[in-house]
Amino acid sequence: MSMFGDGLEQAVQKAFTRPIPKSAGTQVRYLVKQLKGTKAVARLLSVSQRTVERYVKDQIKTPRKELAARLEREVRARWQPQIRAKARERAARTSGIVIDTRARLGYTAPIGSTDQDRMRHLTVALPPQYAARLFDAQAHGASDQELRGIAAEALRDVYFQDHGRRAGSLEEVRFTDVEHVEFDL
Repeated sequence: MSMFGDGLEQAVQKAFTRPIPKSAGTQVRYLVKQLKGTKAVARLLSVSQRTVERYVKDQIKTPRKELAARLEREVRARWQPQIRAKARERAARTSGIVIDTRARLGYTAPIGSTDQDRMRHLTVALPPQYAARLFDAQAHGASDQELRGIAAEALRDVYFQDHGRRAGSLEEVRFTDVEHVEFDL
């Protein structure tokens, strides 16, 4: 995926009320239940249907490293969909989202102002409308660049312009050289 998309997913996963299943057999059984059959799980994991059946019956207990990683990733992507939806809804309606980033930030402003890009470490609480825009864009398959653009606009409004109380002539925020980005609900 992308740095911003993964960050949003990790923020939502912090809302889980139960841990994901640990053993391979339990994970495969969960996927079989979700996808309604061993054939679909076999296609998803790129293994044979017979292999999936063996995991279901606990005849195979330890998967190869790459299969274990795929298995965990697919279970994590489907785990607790209602909790996931409620967390997104709460962030989009009431609580907003917190972004913690270390990146090069600069802005475009009128002549005579200092608009040179510089490395900044920011932790900023974004209002619910930006959380909603980020989650909607992610749900519609937005690229990392599009998610970064929404985050840059949010930082312009909240951090640089302080909700319209200063720097009213600020036009665009450049959000580049992202070293890390983390979201929290």
